[in-house]
Amino acid sequence: MQPFPFFFFSPFLLFLIPSCSTQSEADFIVQTKSGRVRGFQVTVPDQSRPVVGFLGIPFGEPPVGKRRFRPAEPKRPWQGVYKADSYPNACFQFVDKSYPGFPGIEMWNPNREMSEDCLYLNIWVPSSVKPHNLPVMVWIYGGGFYSGSSSLDVYDGRYLASVENVIVVSMNYRIGAFGFLALDGTSEAPGNVGLLDQRMALQWVQNNIASFGGDPRQVTIFGESAGGASVGYHLLSPGSRPLFTRAILQSGVPNCPWASVTYAEARRRATHLANAVGCNGGNDTELVDCLRGKTPQELIDQEWQVLPWTALFRFSFVPVVDGEVLPDAPEAMVNSGDFKDTQILLGVNQDEGSYFLLYGAPGFSKDNDSLISRKDFLAGVKMGVPHANDIGLEAVVLQYTDWMDENNGEKNRDAMDDIVGDHNVICPLAVFASSYARHHAEKANNGVYLYLFDHRASNLAWPEWMGVIHGYEIEFVFGLPLEKRLNYTSEEEKLSRRMMRYWANFWKNLGLLLFGLLFWSLFCSKTQERCSLSSQMKMKDVLLQESLVDKRL
Repeated sequence: MQPFPFFFFSPFLLFLIPSCSTQSEADFIVQTKSGRVRGFQVTVPDQSRPVVGFLGIPFGEPPVGKRRFRPAEPKRPWQGVYKADSYPNACFQFVDKSYPGFPGIEMWNPNREMSEDCLYLNIWVPSSVKPHNLPVMVWIYGGGFYSGSSSLDVYDGRYLASVENVIVVSMNYRIGAFGFLALDGTSEAPGNVGLLDQRMALQWVQNNIASFGGDPRQVTIFGESAGGASVGYHLLSPGSRPLFTRAILQSGVPNCPWASVTYAEARRRATHLANAVGCNGGNDTELVDCLRGKTPQELIDQEWQVLPWTALFRFSFVPVVDGEVLPDAPEAMVNSGDFKDTQILLGVNQDEGSYFLLYGAPGFSKDNDSLISRKDFLAGVKMGVPHANDIGLEAVVLQYTDWMDENNGEKNRDAMDDIVGDHNVICPLAVFASSYARHHAEKANNGVYLYLFDHRASNLAWPEWMGVIHGYEIEFVFGLPLEKRLNYTSEEEKLSRRMMRYWANFWKNLGLLLFGLLFWSLFCSKTQERCSLSSQMKMKDVLLQESLVDKRL
């Protein structure tokens, strides 16, 4: 069994990020295969290397009208110079109004006008006399396949590009029913078109990034949550594998229980949505035609009604096992080793489940300590592991209960956090990592690197009991603590710089030692030993017992 390294991190709340500023003399024009684009110089506070931004470059024809639900068509060439100086529209999506005005929610809601015309990408290029063969990092946002946008402040690529001298790319892709409604009886809505949007953007990068000074042979794709699962799908999908070099999966892998459905379940959800908006009867083609006649908001308003049960950490329209984009069930492909042979970095946050407890788990609130009763705990377990039968639920309760103090509200609360996080993120990721290492144990150039992120940001808006929340490592990866106006500590700035260095260089393995990263420990699938990185840079040995992966859930 080949061992693989593992390290450890922590997150931060973002308030306001200043918009990119231009310099009047900046006039940066690049010739792409679709036409010329003009970027602009982006200021990077406290950094010596400025960045040229190209925001909102179209890569696909607008998927509107008859193109709704279909695979996108590549953007046709244009005449003249395309002005790429502002973020694009966000794809239509559900907007979270659970806590209006609360920064911890608003930072994830779309900050641009929503439209079906949303297939655009953004590029940040570190300025130099002649950038040439720079490494490329392509970001895929998360959001449960129902929300997200490349324009969010937390995904600002300028800091990462400037500090690490890499080209950063982000793209929009269709989400919700627009990206993942699937009916196997018609080619008009085959499913997985959101993943195909991502693939089209990756193909665009392969075709054009050299014109920006990037190396198409050194492309790392990285994403978080549904974005991490998407990265994993490209590792699995034969059509995507040639389009990138290596991969980073943050708090999401394709074998997560929320990340895919069968065609049968996808059909049930599609017809349920159709009935809810008044599209009844007829064959699949007629049903799709009717759905195309509905406004985007009509579909979004009914999207959550299609789930077959009340559950935490479940989403309505997600990737489907279609036999083409996804040839087989993710679990089967992972277990058989049917994935791209390359280096991967993947990991989790300390409290992956806490965020989702606020969306329906009995007794939970962001406005108090959520010290839940035993009754609420038992009801919550059913929502946290919705597919489990009675025996399975009893096993979960047995494993996660402190039987010497079973009525302790704090322990019940923390156990629910662990159950939801383990079931939906940590255990699937451990299985993915172990399988990857096992199947590539004899290949010398491969490595599986793991991290655990355990730093709770000093300016986090969420209550203390929620800990190190799902998604809150992202601003460290993108270097936002380098922005003084956001009130991070000096130690958090150092942590962010280290994380940017790891993300940009993890694949170099021994080269990491040159940066003083002597705290790495080996990770092997038997002991599940990993290295923890926090702002204190303390080494921790953490045991993910085999029972956690194989028996508990």
